Amino acid sequence: MRQLLTRLILIGLLMQANFVWADIFRHQDAQGNISFSDTPSKSSTRVEPIVKTYRYKHKVKRVYDGDTIILENGDRVRLLGINTPEIESRYRQGEDGGLTAKKWLQTQLKEGVVFLEYDQLKHDKYKRSLAHLFLENGEHLNKSMVNLGLATLSIIPPNTRYSDVLKKAEIEAQKKALGIWSMQAYQPLPISKLTKDTPSSWHRFTATPVKITQSRKYIRLVLNDKVDVRIPKENKALFPELETYLGKALEIRGWASRSKSHYSILIRHPSALIFL
Repeated sequence: MRQLLTRLILIGLLMQANFVWADIFRHQDAQGNISFSDTPSKSSTRVEPIVKTYRYKHKVKRVYDGDTIILENGDRVRLLGINTPEIESRYRQGEDGGLTAKKWLQTQLKEGVVFLEYDQLKHDKYKRSLAHLFLENGEHLNKSMVNLGLATLSIIPPNTRYSDVLKKAEIEAQKKALGIWSMQAYQPLPISKLTKDTPSSWHRFTATPVKITQSRKYIRLVLNDKVDVRIPKENKALFPELETYLGKALEIRGWASRSKSHYSILIRHPSALIFL
């Protein structure tokens, strides 16, 4: 009995860690004896991990735009899992819906207090903190912005926490034609109409992949002789079998980058590929 309790305590500690390093399996033999290990057997069952999350209270200095805030300590925080249209600045033109998203976020944070919840990767290449934002009443601001059509999904692994919640919120917003879903600038664009004059902003492209090619870092869904979707090989496991996309009409959500006369749309998460 003492040995069993010791094992249960060990499993409990592992399950409460922020990261679970290996799957844990529960075994019970014919005599009813229970044991745990990281090796499965025919009669074993996987122990579902309980990962605790923590939220950190901060003071807000100002809202930079719809998906970025600046804390009183100077840290710049990018909201995880979402993207809002750009606001006008000396570096770029404003996009439809950008100012609306910023003003909404300013209103929600007018009390100056926010709770940050981090995922696996805490900073991006621009040194910004990456977090989900919560109010004291528990409102998940990232989700609310998607739910109102103020933001779209932008899920970048390994930060996939709340991806199902955000995806459901986006589907509901689109069904109700809220926010950007009713704006002309964000209506689907056939891939054949992608040209050098197309604004380099977030778009909803429609196309049918015709073949799959590979390079050292990417697997590519070829849309035509000038456009492809590139999926990082390190993210492949998140997607269904890529052959299932071939010959199927898709909506592809993201940014098209151009190199000479060729375009490529980087897709890191399957939420950006929608079957039509």
